[in-house]
Amino acid sequence: MKTVKLEINYVEYSSLEEMNAEDQELVKAAIEAQKTSYAPYSTFNVGAAVRLEDGTIVKGSNQENSAYPSGLCAERTAMFSAHATYPGKAMLNLAIVGGFNQTISDGPCAPCGSCRQVMAEYQTLYNRPMSIIMFGAKKAWKFEKVDDILPFIFDGFNEKD
Repeated sequence: MKTVKLEINYVEYSSLEEMNAEDQELVKAAIEAQKTSYAPYSTFNVGAAVRLEDGTIVKGSNQENSAYPSGLCAERTAMFSAHATYPGKAMLNLAIVGGFNQTISDGPCAPCGSCRQVMAEYQTLYNRPMSIIMFGAKKAWKFEKVDDILPFIFDGFNEKD
């Protein structure tokens, strides 16, 4: 038996201006996407934006439905749209913003487990790390790869050591 330590590294920002221009652009796209959120039941509006390897940015927002759980999260909306519209193009970065009643929360908006697994699937499919930015008005986090927010990624196709 042995004890193994898991370490997760990320960068924390206190403002959008601290980020590089490319990350700022992606966060701003996620903020724009948040405006198209349909969240009459939770009133929690989420926007996401994913950058593809060719620089294309695809946006998504959460879409609720009275027949819960028929809605879909912003992150999956963006990723599914990106893959359906631009098949074969790797997703390099994903930014997420969220808040109640079209505001941006002070702290980072973290993705649900289902969205994290979809991120992992696309990262694995393209064999390239996908960085994740969880943005809040007073604090934001950037993770270099999906593994950092979903350790022990489920991969039903390969055995891992």
